[in-house]
Amino acid sequence: MAEPLHRPLFCTVLLVDDDDVATEGVLRSFRKHEVPSHTVTAQDGYEALEILRGLHPYKSIHTPVIVLLDLNMPRMDGFQFLEEMRADPVLRRTVVFVLSTSARDQDRARAYDEQVAGYMVKSAVGPQFALLADFMNQYARTQNLP
Repeated sequence: MAEPLHRPLFCTVLLVDDDDVATEGVLRSFRKHEVPSHTVTAQDGYEALEILRGLHPYKSIHTPVIVLLDLNMPRMDGFQFLEEMRADPVLRRTVVFVLSTSARDQDRARAYDEQVAGYMVKSAVGPQFALLADFMNQYARTQNLP
């Protein structure tokens, strides 16, 4: 039996950001632009690792998963999260995009050293995160995620 030509991929997006306004903006944009995903939120890297490892008391994810990661967060920041995740044999292939307010070259280079799939500055992804939603739509529909 042939597969449908336009098979919508349903994936989980783990949005790791301590900024409630940015989080709500991303969620609203994903709904408006019908991004084919279920989105789970985490306030910092520590909570994100709990979720990814299935240890969180009430939040869970299903694969495939894409992580949208802020860098500047309390408790465990984005770089600490990346180091911990890349050291974990089960999680190291997880697709991560940085979504940060930082446009610093040092932050971008450091993130790519941790094998992120992309680096986006929040102010550059369009009003109300519209460009981010469009990108996620295209990415989820065209990639074979681990």
